[in-house]
Amino acid sequence: MRLLNPLLQCISETRHLLQTKISHFHSKSQLDHHLRNSTHPDSTAWAHCALFKTGFIHDPYSANHLQNSYIRTAQLSLARNVFDEMREPNLVSWTSLITGYVKAGRPRTGLGVYGMMLRETSIVPNSFTLSIVISACSADADVGNGKRVHGQVEIFGLQKEDVVCCALVDMYVKCNDVGSGRRVFDSMSCRSVVAWAAMISGYGQNGQGHVALNLFREFSWFGSETPNHYMLATVVNACASLGRLVSGKVCHGVAVRCGYDFNVVVANALLDMYAKCGSIRCSEKVFRRIENPSVFSYTSIIVGSAKYGYGLALELFKEMLEKKITPNAVTYVGVLHACSHSGLANEGLRYLTSMRQEHGIVPDSRHQNCVVDMLGRIGRLDEAYELAQSSQANMDQGALLWGTLLSASRLHKRVDIAVEASKWLIASKQQVAAAYVTMSNAYAVTGNWDNAGKLRSQMKHNGVSKEPGCSWVEIKDSVYIFYAGNLSSCPRRDEVLNLLSELETKLKQKGYSISSNNHMLVDIEEETTQEMLGLHSERLALAFAFISIPRGVTIRVMKNLRMCTDCHVVFKMISEVVGRDIVVRDVNRFHHFSNGSCTCGDFW
Repeated sequence: MRLLNPLLQCISETRHLLQTKISHFHSKSQLDHHLRNSTHPDSTAWAHCALFKTGFIHDPYSANHLQNSYIRTAQLSLARNVFDEMREPNLVSWTSLITGYVKAGRPRTGLGVYGMMLRETSIVPNSFTLSIVISACSADADVGNGKRVHGQVEIFGLQKEDVVCCALVDMYVKCNDVGSGRRVFDSMSCRSVVAWAAMISGYGQNGQGHVALNLFREFSWFGSETPNHYMLATVVNACASLGRLVSGKVCHGVAVRCGYDFNVVVANALLDMYAKCGSIRCSEKVFRRIENPSVFSYTSIIVGSAKYGYGLALELFKEMLEKKITPNAVTYVGVLHACSHSGLANEGLRYLTSMRQEHGIVPDSRHQNCVVDMLGRIGRLDEAYELAQSSQANMDQGALLWGTLLSASRLHKRVDIAVEASKWLIASKQQVAAAYVTMSNAYAVTGNWDNAGKLRSQMKHNGVSKEPGCSWVEIKDSVYIFYAGNLSSCPRRDEVLNLLSELETKLKQKGYSISSNNHMLVDIEEETTQEMLGLHSERLALAFAFISIPRGVTIRVMKNLRMCTDCHVVFKMISEVVGRDIVVRDVNRFHHFSNGSCTCGDFW
């Protein structure tokens, strides 16, 4: 009996508290108002009890408010219980439950509820219901279901509703079906900024940055609305991927005018864009203006500056740790990349150890690739080879590892490792052309011309072709593209060739000559004569920039492949002879040529 007394007292006190809470609700309108504004689970539970006591639990209006309150307070199972107990759930009830599942990260369950509604009731969805269902397809990356829902949109006659069209555009672009998204976008009679942003983002995320920029110009020209920060960040990211510094600066100006320059999302995009376009100092300025930089801000600037080989990336990492900001896996990719490009192998290995011990981050294939590159650059090929062999990376990630090892072994004339790396790549059908060419050149460097010739013949027999060297420069708002050895589309061709001839004469007077060794180290583009070597894509782009850009302005050249050894020597000498700064972004890193030297320290 003594044991029961405290329990009975507790039950009595709980009942009294509950009755006190319930007594606060004097009418149905008070209950509904309370449920609309409830943000605490206990508050919703008290209102639920009050609905039972007052008999309003079966009122559809009140029941919907109760269900929404449970969804809002992250009690989805209780919301489902309320829904299941409704005598005749209406469209609002169904739509609320679907929305709850989508927002809780359970889009497939939400789609299941929608299917149940169509099968078991005669309720016709409205535009809001369909927009939620389409967003569920988008979250699940299910373009098949998305197209079926699109068909239902047409059947129900809602194809002109803005909220539905925006959801369809977003769904299609997130499912990588940009063409279908564009058809919906073009069918809209009145496009909101949300629709424009979704379409521009779709092009940017699907590797069509140039189309994204053109569409943004169209929005700026015809649109009456101000771009939102999401759209601006997308356009800036497109500029970064294309290396379009001038366009990126224009977007920066738009961000300032719209008041988004201090927005963290836009700021992170801007600092990444400046870094990828070869203007690391501008990138640092944007970063320093961020009031409270997060791990994402620090990671962006660290990764962006790592390709320059400056000490900036490592300084920022130390500053980040001093501020007690915990790095993530991507941050360490940038740190290891910076160590690799600065020749700091031992320091990089210490960071590799500390990332697990101090921050609990398990190194993955990205970090292993940085270490292979780091060891390979300084000639520790055997260690790099052992790491590549022990890696458990998948096919695509393994291709990066072995491709990196292949380049390092060619550089240090380790034909044995080059052959092993090439065999792995060819067998896995990854980077096949690069593997053939690099292995052939590795044989040639060591004087094994027979095997080099056999590999070239095997390439032609198997129909393997190398990606052509391509470089481009941006002048004002136009981009000029140049291809290795191809003068047919070269703008101002005669002037370009004359300037290259004059530069070659000046370089020869300073002692320049193409050595056979350098010649064979042209492992990216396949030119095999001195004449063709002089027409590498970056040289054509440089000459055109010289005659098109005023003196005193830094020339920036973008390239789709690795810069060859001979062109690197030539660009250093030209920077001294002409007295101009030149920045080249190749597939591996940035090279800033000034007064006869390069920031990479001949280490790339």
